[in-house]
Amino acid sequence: MPSSSQWVAFLVASILFIQVPGPSLLFTIGRALTVGRREALLSVVGNGLGVTAQVALVAVGLGAVVAASATAYTLIKVAGAAYVIWLGIQAIRHRADARLAMAAAVPVRRGHPVRIGFTVGATNPKTIVFFVAFLPQFTDPTGPIALQTMLLGLVFGAMAVLSDGTWAIAAGTARDWFARRPSRLDTLSATGGTMMIGLGATMLAAE
Repeated sequence: MPSSSQWVAFLVASILFIQVPGPSLLFTIGRALTVGRREALLSVVGNGLGVTAQVALVAVGLGAVVAASATAYTLIKVAGAAYVIWLGIQAIRHRADARLAMAAAVPVRRGHPVRIGFTVGATNPKTIVFFVAFLPQFTDPTGPIALQTMLLGLVFGAMAVLSDGTWAIAAGTARDWFARRPSRLDTLSATGGTMMIGLGATMLAAE
């Protein structure tokens, strides 16, 4: 099982990753602004179920690959660190995305909000790549990789649901506050991106 230090590093990394605006976060904000908090929160639940489905599929395949080759583990580790750095750069480059989502919500999508949220969560390429390239950094190679990956993924999914749910609740009430100074959202994204670049560099330097 992951050590206590690995858990701490994983939780910090996950918080940074979750806060970088992506399909799920922007979708949640848009739903909150267009169809209300209740629909947005139901969409968040569906998104969490979609992420869980991703975790299950990735855990089975990833566990087999990593368990079979130490070289594969190292390659995934390097790829994961590079991906985190890339995400940080993208967060800085596209720091206006969250502000634009708050200012002009996404169009309303018809259908049950849980089903819609599940579709967004299950097809989100950001989390698929995250699970494949990032989760092995926090597993013990001598232990059951698939089980550890599944556990880490479920914790990540729970954190994402809490974060997106908070955004859904806050989107309406915070809109006026952000509107008075839109650069606040830009600064939030840029700061998170800078921290992720530092995290990725640290991962590359670690043994």
